[in-house]
Amino acid sequence: METAFATATLPRLNLGLPGAIVARALLLGERLDMRGLEHPEALARAPLTLRIGSQGLAVLFRYGVIVLFNVGQNEESAFVAQLLPRITDPYDIRESEELRILLRPDADEQLDQDSTLTLKEATVERMQLIADCLAKSLMLAHYETRIAAIFDRIEPLAAALRRRGRPGREGRLLLSQIGRVLLVQHKMVGRVETGEKPELLWDHPALERLYIRLSDEFELRDRDRAMDRKLDLISRTVETLLGLVQQSRNLRLEWYVVLLIVVEVVLTVYPLVVK
Repeated sequence: METAFATATLPRLNLGLPGAIVARALLLGERLDMRGLEHPEALARAPLTLRIGSQGLAVLFRYGVIVLFNVGQNEESAFVAQLLPRITDPYDIRESEELRILLRPDADEQLDQDSTLTLKEATVERMQLIADCLAKSLMLAHYETRIAAIFDRIEPLAAALRRRGRPGREGRLLLSQIGRVLLVQHKMVGRVETGEKPELLWDHPALERLYIRLSDEFELRDRDRAMDRKLDLISRTVETLLGLVQQSRNLRLEWYVVLLIVVEVVLTVYPLVVK
């Protein structure tokens, strides 16, 4: 059911240029606890949308991202400081992504070649939709960096397999990489839902075209599919290397068993030979 806040219209926001807004997404940490933030003065609750100052706006997501509209540096610092106690595993280096928005009532809603978004009006639902796409784009960039780091860790193991013909003894490291891959997949699918449309479109189907433009601009679907392929490749590579490590260990155990049997036979036969 559509909330009472969803149809509210924001006043024109200005950053020194006529009808200009800067949307800024910040990745604060692994998770954001929003219990207690959903007070009656919230503009909307799915996702949670709050006022910042007199003309600013903040859209909050549980997976640790906030998107700020028309918020100055001082207001941003103060707002982030208020949220820090609610952040699980905060990041020392905060990744960010920005989008410039122009408000022109007489223009079509579109993205220009310089990645500037033109809107007819700044309604709550439009800001929420922009925030959703911007936050997902930021999270995809974050995961892309993580996956690149996993590739860097696995490459030496694969190179060692090519040179020596055996994977070595890095079983614990391989299990760690499998855990990293599973964690990234869990966050992408369970928390961020990078491949899914926002629930906002069910209540506001007229925003479908705007979502398609934003999704194409940030390449959300293509990047999500590329991430799936990379994660699948990493999973298969790590599982193959881990299987070879386990096979090598099983072979050594078999030789140990054979050696013990030989020793036992020798100890049994030796007294008989001496007699």
